[in-house]
Amino acid sequence: MLIGRTLATARDSLGGAPVGDSGVGGWCQYDRAVEPVGVVEFERLVAEALDGLPDELVDLMDNVVVLAADRGDPPDLLGLYDGVPLTQREDYGGLVMPDRILVYRLALCEVCGDADELRHEVAVTVVHEVAHHFGIDDDRLDELGWA
Repeated sequence: MLIGRTLATARDSLGGAPVGDSGVGGWCQYDRAVEPVGVVEFERLVAEALDGLPDELVDLMDNVVVLAADRGDPPDLLGLYDGVPLTQREDYGGLVMPDRILVYRLALCEVCGDADELRHEVAVTVVHEVAHHFGIDDDRLDELGWA
């Protein structure tokens, strides 16, 4: 199952306005783009977001890896959960590749106006994708303010 957070689902919290086509798959640059942070710095932000999750929640996460990547498909994808949510696992077995949560560096940098907003949106994206791991859908995340 592929479930992700895109610019369209995050638009209410991000704001900003398109200023033109960047030529990358029709993806629009936003007037608020922060200079892209390096890979190591972005991985640190993702790790910081994971460290901010409650221990009780982290203890329940099962067979999932969280990775940073440059860009998803479509290019406005901010994050992606690729796996079987815990609520849908029955005979999951022991020899199954781990689920993946991907957090996309360039897309997030393009929609954030400064380093503080980037840190916040990385955290929101991590929470959003971890919630999918627990079987929470986009409608419920929207109700909770994590869309």
